[in-house]
Amino acid sequence: MYERLFAEALLYFYRNRDRFEDWQIVIIYPSRSKEQTKTRPYRAFLASEQVHRIYLDELGELEQLPLKLGLLVLTTLDQNQAPAAARYLINRSQQEISEPTATRAIMEIITSIISYRFTSLSPKEIETMLDISFEQTRLYQDLKQQAEEQGLEQGRQEEAIKLVLRILAKKFREVPTQLTIQIEGLSLQNLEALADALLDFASLDDLVSWLQRLARIKTK
Repeated sequence: MYERLFAEALLYFYRNRDRFEDWQIVIIYPSRSKEQTKTRPYRAFLASEQVHRIYLDELGELEQLPLKLGLLVLTTLDQNQAPAAARYLINRSQQEISEPTATRAIMEIITSIISYRFTSLSPKEIETMLDISFEQTRLYQDLKQQAEEQGLEQGRQEEAIKLVLRILAKKFREVPTQLTIQIEGLSLQNLEALADALLDFASLDDLVSWLQRLARIKTK
C-alpha cells in the first residue's frame, strides 16, 4: 500500500502545488497486524510529522474516546462485542448531541456499520440488537426502495417475455423449447429490442440468427 500511497499523494501534491503549501497523510488501521510489513524504504516518510498512523485497537477503551473515534472503533469489533458497543454509542449520542438531525445521522452510521459488517443478520435481528426501529432508518428505506425497484423491473421483464413469446406463437405457432429458454434469459432491454425486431422475422431462422448475433456481441 505504501508504494502506491506515497507515489499518488506526492503526484497529487505536485499537480496541485499552486493550491496547497503542505501535505499530511493519516493512515487508519484496525490493528498493527494489518499494516504492510515492508516499510524500510519509506522509513523517512513514516517517521516524519507529515504521516500519522492510527491503530484503532490501541486507542483505549471505547468509553474514553470521542464519539466519532468510537464509530471508527466499532468497525473493527466482532459480533460478540459490536452489539453492546453500538447501543452504547447510540445512547451516548442521544445524551451528548442535542440536535435531533445529528443524533439521527449517528444512528444511521451505526446501523450501516452493523449491516455491512454482519451481512448474515436480518433487519429484524439488527433491530433487536440495537434496540431501535430499523424501519425508521435511511438504510432501511434505501433497501426497501431498491427491492421495490427490482420488483418493478422483474415484473416488466416477465411481461416482456410473455409478450415476445405470444407474438412468436402467433407468427410461427410453435417455438422450440431451447429458443424459449434463451428468450427467458434475455434482459429487459434486449427483450424490448427483440419485440421490435421480430415483427420483421419471416421464419424462426431469423430468430435464431438474431439471438446468435446478440450472443456474439456479448462475448466481445
